Amino acid sequence: MQAQVKEWGNSQGIRLSKEILKSAGILLNEVLDVTVSNGVITLSKPFRHKTLEERAAEFGGELMLDGECDWGEPVGREVW
Repeated sequence: MQAQVKEWGNSQGIRLSKEILKSAGILLNEVLDVTVSNGVITLSKPFRHKTLEERAAEFGGELMLDGECDWGEPVGREVW
């Protein structure tokens, strides 16, 4: 596929079809990282750490943030 650089106010822009953005997993108004190397422009989604809730949802687990956890008897010189 090809795209054409066009004027957009005082700047230039390239329009990408919905299909291209959907296949790349990019949503409307999402911020992208732009890198240029050897005449190649690369757009990529920035790395974002998942929240604890997002991680738990991947495993179908529930978060039990209000309970205590028994780690067993002291092993070293811990003071309880």
